[in-house]
Amino acid sequence: MNSFRNRLTIIMILMIALSVTAAGIIMAKTFKETHIRTLEDSMVREMKIVLAKMEWKNGDPASLIPYYSTEAANLKAYTGERVTFIAGDGTVLGDSDHAAATMDNHFNRSEVLEAHASGIGREIRYSETLGQNLLYVAIATEPSNPQSNIIRLAVSLSEVEKSIYQLWTVLFIGLLILFVFAALISYRIALSLTRPLEKITSVAKQIKNMDYHARVTGLGKGEIGELGNAINAMADSLEVQMTRIRENESQLESVLDNMINGVVMIEETGKIVLISRRAEEILGFSSRELVGRHFAEAKQQYELSQMIQEGLTVREHIREEINFYFPEERLLELHLVPIFHEGNEFGGVLLVLQDVTAIRRLERMRSEFVANVSHELKTPIAAVKGFAETLLGGVVKDEETAKSFLQIIFDESDRLNRLIGDILELSKIESRRVPLYFSPIEMDTFVQKTITMLETEAAKKSIKLEVNAEAGLYVEADEDRLRQIMMNLLANGINYTPEGGKVQLTVEGIDEDHIRIKISDTGIGIPKKDLPRIFERFYRVDKARSRSSGGTGLGLSIVKHLVELHKGTIAVTSTVGVGSTFIIELPVLQQ
Repeated sequence: MNSFRNRLTIIMILMIALSVTAAGIIMAKTFKETHIRTLEDSMVREMKIVLAKMEWKNGDPASLIPYYSTEAANLKAYTGERVTFIAGDGTVLGDSDHAAATMDNHFNRSEVLEAHASGIGREIRYSETLGQNLLYVAIATEPSNPQSNIIRLAVSLSEVEKSIYQLWTVLFIGLLILFVFAALISYRIALSLTRPLEKITSVAKQIKNMDYHARVTGLGKGEIGELGNAINAMADSLEVQMTRIRENESQLESVLDNMINGVVMIEETGKIVLISRRAEEILGFSSRELVGRHFAEAKQQYELSQMIQEGLTVREHIREEINFYFPEERLLELHLVPIFHEGNEFGGVLLVLQDVTAIRRLERMRSEFVANVSHELKTPIAAVKGFAETLLGGVVKDEETAKSFLQIIFDESDRLNRLIGDILELSKIESRRVPLYFSPIEMDTFVQKTITMLETEAAKKSIKLEVNAEAGLYVEADEDRLRQIMMNLLANGINYTPEGGKVQLTVEGIDEDHIRIKISDTGIGIPKKDLPRIFERFYRVDKARSRSSGGTGLGLSIVKHLVELHKGTIAVTSTVGVGSTFIIELPVLQQ
């Protein structure tokens, strides 16, 4: 409180000092300007009298110098001011203080130029000879003539400066005396104001330390007394409110501790403010470790961090199911609900975690049924394939017939093997059990490598592969899955394009956030009625042609799901007999 008292005293002294100083500066400046203006006016009147009484002669400047020098000296004796006569071309005709013949041409002197322009010229200039400031005032003998002769008077400003110096001396002494009185009075005022504040501060500190029985006494009436009463009323109100808060906290804690779902509250800034006991069990963290810290500091799954960040950004209800492997493997259904306070002010998000492992296990059993059956079929198919290879070795006497039938058996078993593999792959993708590992991919290099893998297959049908990839284009994606998408579509283009055709791959940027991949062919095309269904499982436009080409009917369905896992879109345009174009749009960054 002493520091406040000292600051208050210093502030009051400084305010007085600044006020007096500002008044002194203004007074001194006004005094100087008024004095100089009076001198200027007086000098103008004197020169007008000289101009009216004096005979002005014209002729050769050299012959006129004695006359004007004598006149200048006589005038100085009466006025006490330096007098100078200047010809229209700037030649000095006479001067009361210097020999005119030795003086420079004065045509470019500012007061002379101003006199030529407006009739009267004024200028304050420092004299190196006299070592002081001089006031120069000049008038034109013929104001309407630009080449008029000039009369100039000069007077020293030392008297003006001396008066101003005396004024400053008086102000400085008065200011020092005022400082002393101001310091004493200010300190007394500050002391009377700060003593009651010290009592109030002491009680406020006790209340801060949860001593709600502390009260302010002995302040009397007035504003300080009202402040003390307000502090006492605040202490009473705080005591009541804290009792209610403790009761509400106890009830809320009881509810949260007995909920079957976990609850995590996160502020707008990302700081965790509450973790229920059930949430601690599900996440494997204690509230002591995370409460008060940013959610990104917790060693948790990347998907959960991304979901929380998305919820804080979009401020909408988000529902997601994520597999957790710590502290034990389980499937959680996550609800991220935005919190809005009064006035629609965003306050953060509420994360609700529900263990749905048992429920989803039953649902998953149905979806995995086909995959399990297909997996079981792989063993007999492998055996059939093995016997077919043996027969192809020449066991049957009718070699041509045996090879013909056995080749069919081999091809079908190979196709069934691929079919089972595709079913298993699609089942994993649909159930989101395939983790995606995102990394930056340079599309130019990536496309070239992908095309290289299909050049041999295209060469068998004399199909031309064209690539048009925009240089310097990057995308964040799972490299293996992105290659699977492009290989599948390119292989389809090669399979369904007649010999001598063309398959074209184009990669371009749409904007800063998205890229477009187009795969076009000159194949048989897809009828318009079949376009909406080509991404369905096992759907074939031309079943005979599809089987003969080795397709399983699952390739486009796999492609569609992989594109969606990359948060992209896929579309197709086609004309029968002309060709098809598949268009994929992917975000540059996965968020």
